[in-house]
Amino acid sequence: MTLDTATLPTDLFIGGAWRASTSGQRIDVLDPATESVIASVADATVDDARAAVDAADAAARGWAATPPRQRSEILRKCHELMIRDAEKLAALISLENGKALGDARGEVAYAAEFFRWFAEEAVRINGDISVAPGGASRIIVQYQPVGIALLITPWNFPAAMATRKIAPALAAGCTCVLKPATETPLTAYAIAQLLAEAGVPDGVVNVLTTSTAGRVSNAVLDDPRVRKLSFTGSTEVGRVLLRKAADRVINCSMELGGNAPFVVFDDADIEAAVEGAMIAKMRNGGEACTAANRFYVQRGAAAEFSRLLTGRMAALVTDDGLKPGTQCGPLVNAEAVRKVVELVDDAVAKGATLLTGGKRLDRPGHFFPPTVLADVPPDAQLLSEEIFGPVAPIVVFDGEDEAVELANATEYGLVAYLYTGDLARGLRVSERVEAGMIALNRGIVSDPAAPFGGVKQSGLGREGAHHGMLEFMEAKYISTNW
Repeated sequence: MTLDTATLPTDLFIGGAWRASTSGQRIDVLDPATESVIASVADATVDDARAAVDAADAAARGWAATPPRQRSEILRKCHELMIRDAEKLAALISLENGKALGDARGEVAYAAEFFRWFAEEAVRINGDISVAPGGASRIIVQYQPVGIALLITPWNFPAAMATRKIAPALAAGCTCVLKPATETPLTAYAIAQLLAEAGVPDGVVNVLTTSTAGRVSNAVLDDPRVRKLSFTGSTEVGRVLLRKAADRVINCSMELGGNAPFVVFDDADIEAAVEGAMIAKMRNGGEACTAANRFYVQRGAAAEFSRLLTGRMAALVTDDGLKPGTQCGPLVNAEAVRKVVELVDDAVAKGATLLTGGKRLDRPGHFFPPTVLADVPPDAQLLSEEIFGPVAPIVVFDGEDEAVELANATEYGLVAYLYTGDLARGLRVSERVEAGMIALNRGIVSDPAAPFGGVKQSGLGREGAHHGMLEFMEAKYISTNW
């Protein structure tokens, strides 16, 4: 479809109103496929951030007191409106993020589902009542909204990462300030527009874009009315935010980096494993924290797996995400391309064999082709760093213990992928691998009904499932007797 960017909201959304930043400054939003300017958005200042917290505070008591069924119905309406506008939103995501339109459509459906799931969860805020073991009192536990939440989202899934935080916050009765990435702010503003149409009261959700993320985020976190931080992004930035949140002991949820292993045993269905690898690696062009980053293949299956994966990767059409037939769009910006080039060149220099791709495409835009590397040495940087691009490094292993050791040889622990024809082995290895999520004979784990999150330095807390709403609530214990 043709998207009229002139009709898109581009100002700050504070207290239910669209407003320019107090500085009057703007931030250009670029098309990764052409490097041309799509639009410019307001560049929020510290004063704007304080105004957003004021708006969230003004709405907080009323929203917390809103009956759960009413909050549920508003969230259900948000789901309906996202589905209604699915094609427009998908085109917008593809335009500012670069991902292929098919991937963008999948993201919109996934993002909308968080509104439907948490519409259902909003009426299930159940407490507990029990008799104390000694019999002297009753123990009553109820759950209350944690308070105003700062939500910080990345550019790789601009719709889904926003709704995965907004929906549980609203279901729990919290108001919030959303700070989306400056690479992809237009999607966040489009969602804000839908929230208002769905009946979300003024001030319940506020949206700020800023070129001074540290200063603006710090101003919000310094405000004593703010009691929650939910962040999705790099582990490096997560550490900084955790240190800042410690100043006021703010409740934190962190969905951080990944370095996902994709383990294929000899007894696996190799064609199914390759199909799963294409999903795990190439969803969003590899720009996902859940993307398969390291492919460990048992020696007896390595040749066939490498041949089939190389054929599939080489056949992908790399082009502007909005063009029909595109399967791999551009990376989000020049820095993303630079990093991928550096990682691939390092691996090749250390002895890896390039099976397909490997060189930046000679054309405008931030394009890097789907790439497969074999014989990757253990000291290659791309085995220890999050690649965030369409690159699949293959390493051969011999036994189960070695596979587990290789999979766990990272500071991250978000997700792992396992392929085997032996269910007992699959479950045994699943228990041994240090990851918050395991995809066993599947190429994807994400589901709004499942608890998404990692261990080690991949994060704190969970998003999705009932757990996701509880992240925005505090348990209150009342001791009494009768």
